[in-house]
Amino acid sequence: MKTAVVVFPGSNCDRDMQVALRRASGHDPVMLWHKNTAIPEGIDLIALPGGFSFGDYLRCGAIASRSPVMREVAAFAARGGFVLGVCNGFQVLLETGLLPGVLMRNATLKFVCRNVALTVEDTRSGYTNAYTEGERISLPVAHHDGCYVAGDDVLNALNDQNRIAFKYAEKVNGSQQDIAGILSENRRVLGMMPHPERAENAALGNTDGARVFSSLVSQTVSA
Repeated sequence: MKTAVVVFPGSNCDRDMQVALRRASGHDPVMLWHKNTAIPEGIDLIALPGGFSFGDYLRCGAIASRSPVMREVAAFAARGGFVLGVCNGFQVLLETGLLPGVLMRNATLKFVCRNVALTVEDTRSGYTNAYTEGERISLPVAHHDGCYVAGDDVLNALNDQNRIAFKYAEKVNGSQQDIAGILSENRRVLGMMPHPERAENAALGNTDGARVFSSLVSQTVSA
């Protein structure tokens, strides 16, 4: 699996993502600066990491979504490439229109930073096939604007098409239907607020996130 990590001004989880992808794939990811206008040949997955791209000015992810590299990421996704957005990366995916809905200020109006319980809602994707449907896992969150909101038509589509990948098993940020992560229609784009890259090694005290990456390796190798 050949991977790339997009780096925006204000990204602070890019190295965490780099390490997780290197450990899972055995290869160093390509680090793409936000001004890049081309994606190297042969890339299987592009990851958008967490952080505070452009200082979260305007709206979280709004300025980053207009970066030159995101035009290439959108084209990559349209061709069927895998795109993973975590936390701020999820916000960027929504602002770019690669996923539906919006992320609003947490219902508590407070930054939340802790491990939270999740349920795996669907295992028929390249990100979740190593999990068991209904399995309960724990991943860390760290966000101020993680409340997922969408219209009834979008929520109905997500449910009818089994595109909700993860749900919170506890109250975290007020997200509608406790949604923690969603998939695109072709199931190749995943946006999620919890951080699997911070829970993929025993040295971190938690390995529940490792299977997001091992799922991708098995998916891309079989493809």
